[in-house]
Amino acid sequence: MNKKIIFLSFVIIPLGILCSCSEKQGLKEAKVMLNPLAGSSVRGTVTFTKTSGGMKIVADIEGLTPGKHGIHIHENGDCSAPDGSSAGGHFNPREKEHAGHESMNRHEGDLGNITADNNGKAHLDITDNVMTFEGTESILGKSVIVHEKEDDLKSQPSGNSGSRIACGIIEVSDKQSQ
Repeated sequence: MNKKIIFLSFVIIPLGILCSCSEKQGLKEAKVMLNPLAGSSVRGTVTFTKTSGGMKIVADIEGLTPGKHGIHIHENGDCSAPDGSSAGGHFNPREKEHAGHESMNRHEGDLGNITADNNGKAHLDITDNVMTFEGTESILGKSVIVHEKEDDLKSQPSGNSGSRIACGIIEVSDKQSQ
């Protein structure tokens, strides 16, 4: 009985305080550090910033082959498998069809494609009106996956975009926007 009280006092109560503080302040930013998966040298960052116009997503990635590459949010915040399979499928809490980022009838995890230049560098800057940091549809703790090929934006369930070549977990940013 005393062990339960000690556990509640030192673990559960501080977690509750931490959660209520971040809700009051309003989480504004999350960041991803993309790391290569087996056989890849792809690296980069993705930043998610909550704005009055929606969720602004900015990605800078290098080490890609020139051309388009699918980029998605996946359901598990786990990049431990060498092939990225531990990240699971696309994040899809509303059970929608796979589609392009512009479609309102799509997985929450559908970001579409990012295009690499001849030097293997790619930049993405989009705003999304579906993604959130709150509730059961929160993207926090999920992973971002970059794929070897272009997402065709229609094949189910994931756009036929090939192997997973980079993975990173969406985490609260150290730098919160005011």
